Amino acid sequence: MLRKILMTVSVMASFCHQATYAETFPSKTIRLIVPYQPGGSPDILARTLGQKMSESIGQPVIVENRPGGGGLVASNIVTNSAPDGYTLLVADSSVYSITPSLYRKVNFDPLKVLLPISLAATSPVYLAVNPELKVSNVKELIALAKQKPGLPYGSSGNGSAHHLSMELFKSLSRIDLTHIPYKGASQTAPALVSNEVSLAFIGLNVATPYAKAGKLKVLAIATGQRSSLSPEIPTMAESGVPDFNISITLGVLAPAGTPQSIVKTLNAEVNKAARAPDVQQRLQALGVEGVGSTPEEFTETIRKELASYKKLVISTGAQID
Repeated sequence: MLRKILMTVSVMASFCHQATYAETFPSKTIRLIVPYQPGGSPDILARTLGQKMSESIGQPVIVENRPGGGGLVASNIVTNSAPDGYTLLVADSSVYSITPSLYRKVNFDPLKVLLPISLAATSPVYLAVNPELKVSNVKELIALAKQKPGLPYGSSGNGSAHHLSMELFKSLSRIDLTHIPYKGASQTAPALVSNEVSLAFIGLNVATPYAKAGKLKVLAIATGQRSSLSPEIPTMAESGVPDFNISITLGVLAPAGTPQSIVKTLNAEVNKAARAPDVQQRLQALGVEGVGSTPEEFTETIRKELASYKKLVISTGAQID
């Protein structure tokens, strides 16, 4: 009888402790780990959301950039952190949907080690070239690439959506290009402008200032439909590359095992920040569209992307040892 009483007291104490913990969350600084150098879409999203969330919750929200390993460096920091809601991953589909298929020797299942919080935004990518190529559209670029095989292209790193987008372009267009990986989109654009690489898929926020200055030319958007952010830019399909449709998703994830009460709080805060009018306006100016979702919707998005990108990786032979 005494044992039952003690067990009941213990369970009640544990429950009360968890309830109190949930009620007080967050009570300290939240870290947003970004798997890229500063300047790219995930970094901009993290800093924009972090500022808005900090205003709402009354606690600091800081961003830490940890590039490397196709996002695995940042992912490992988060998965090895306590599942208490204070260390989160802000990443794109390159990390949670492409890396698991691209790196053959890495056993990384994002839906086992990470817990999706919210699909916070989407960011279309654009095919841009150095003006010295003297091409005005995608068809001319393909013709030039066939005349000069091995043209160097840049990406924000091995395993990034920018990398895989170009591998799909190579495959569908039957051209040969040489991959030069960088540690983030903020490094790719300067390399393109300086003609260190001839072409790249990059975000609108990175491309726009250089394009306005005439230092690079944007030829097409990678999505299946034109974007309201850049209605004048044709799709890859419209440009002569049918069946080309890639869009980068960006989201917030926590370590697996994070209590549902904390997940619920984080989801509400991320969505509130992503959907705030001033945040929407700021992100759209940078080529990113704030979205927000339930954890279940984001989980389903990742499941679909994992299946889609796995097929793409196999068909393009873009795996990394």
